[in-house]
Amino acid sequence: MAAGWQFACGVHESDSAVECWGTSSFGRSVLDFGQAEPPDGKFASVSAGYLHACGLQTTGEIACWGRAGFGRTDAPDGVFTQVSAGTTHSCALRENGEAECWGLNNFGQLDTPSGAFTQISAGAWHSCGLRESGAIECWGDDRYDQSNAPSGRYLAVSAGMRHSCALGRAGTRCWGGRDNRLLELIAGLAPTTVTRTVADSSSGGESETTPDLAMPTPTPTPTPTPATFTALSAGREHTCALRSTGTIDCWGGNSAIGQGADPTGTFSAVSADGWHTCAVTSAGAIDCWGRNVEGQATDQTGSFSAVDGGNGHSCGLRSSGAIHCWGSNADGRTDAQTGTFTAVSVGHHHNCGLRSSGAIHCWGRGDSSNSRTAPPSGSFSAISAGGTHNCALNSAGAITCWGQNTYNQTSDAPSSGTFTAISAGGNHSCALSSAGAITCWGRNNAGQTSVAAGSYTAVSAGNEHTCGLKTDGTVACWGRNGNGQAPPAGVSP
Repeated sequence: MAAGWQFACGVHESDSAVECWGTSSFGRSVLDFGQAEPPDGKFASVSAGYLHACGLQTTGEIACWGRAGFGRTDAPDGVFTQVSAGTTHSCALRENGEAECWGLNNFGQLDTPSGAFTQISAGAWHSCGLRESGAIECWGDDRYDQSNAPSGRYLAVSAGMRHSCALGRAGTRCWGGRDNRLLELIAGLAPTTVTRTVADSSSGGESETTPDLAMPTPTPTPTPTPATFTALSAGREHTCALRSTGTIDCWGGNSAIGQGADPTGTFSAVSADGWHTCAVTSAGAIDCWGRNVEGQATDQTGSFSAVDGGNGHSCGLRSSGAIHCWGSNADGRTDAQTGTFTAVSVGHHHNCGLRSSGAIHCWGRGDSSNSRTAPPSGSFSAISAGGTHNCALNSAGAITCWGQNTYNQTSDAPSSGTFTAISAGGNHSCALSSAGAITCWGRNNAGQTSVAAGSYTAVSAGNEHTCGLKTDGTVACWGRNGNGQAPPAGVSP
């Protein structure tokens, strides 16, 4: 039995066939991505990930199914003994114990150490393996110390999203996840020595008791200050942020049309746009408020996972992966698009979507002097449409920008480094590095690229201001503040 993200899989004892089932609280069936459609055949085990699953066949070969983006279902050939499905990658052990991982490698989660392992676990963006000696090695994302495995000898290991846990003879040891209460449960465990009796042939068969698999004393993890915000969006003259409670706070320009008003209810995503705001409710519908002259702030029914707005129009990503746009259709910006997508981003007069294959598709306004709707080829993991330019991250975390370059908003993008988030603003762009630092480039007439010091988990570039979400859950903004859209850096609104 294996539990994934709102679906589960099991191997039938009678015929060794795999069966999967489940649903989403937002009405999405796992059938949308094929997680519940395993291939025929006999399986020895199964592992369920985020939007995919992998099974170890009785022949030792691996079969994966579900969402195929980033190559997470492209299992390697050969004979294996274990398989583990993570969020956007998978890992397995070959017969000789060597680890092999495939899929997205934005944090190095595929860069397996050499040598033999006895167990493997693929987490969200990191991986962990158990050595024959009982030692644990983890690799990949370490922003929350989830890859900083403790010393000692263990029996099993499991990699999660922001933390990891291992089972020893004396109990469980967890690390990472600075905001994860799982760590508090194991804090303060007393050191325990487990003994075993072994025969010493040199002393005539006499036995002696020796320490074995001693559990090291866990270091208690201090409880951090609860996060105030979990997501944010910088618009033209206002900013909105999503609290951990699901409520939304907005500040800055509110004019007479109320684009900066705080809505009632709970939400899962928010987008502050030119003169309107849209958010995904906890039920999956879209609520919008503010300027609605062209229908851009009209509420949308159905099940959505994301929303973004531009200059007179808005687009949402349905739970099925389809894109739906509404409002002004000048330049065809709200025309229906075919295919399945994992993200959508709206610029001033154009849009870009990230296909499930990793390819980028753009539509709307584009002319001979501005190639904003002509994206580069290749596989990408993130996309952001700005005023008249776009930026994207490839699977290695490198940045590519294209479109209008009047203020070097495309040409001055960092040429090296690994990044986890990207945001294209009016005439500037910003990116979040794997170390939690924000880098901005392009027009700086109002200080919108002068980043406030700190460690961040998210960034949003507006028209002439920028906001970042700090690791403690507070928001820092910098740039134009004529309407209070960018309070002093480091101050939580």
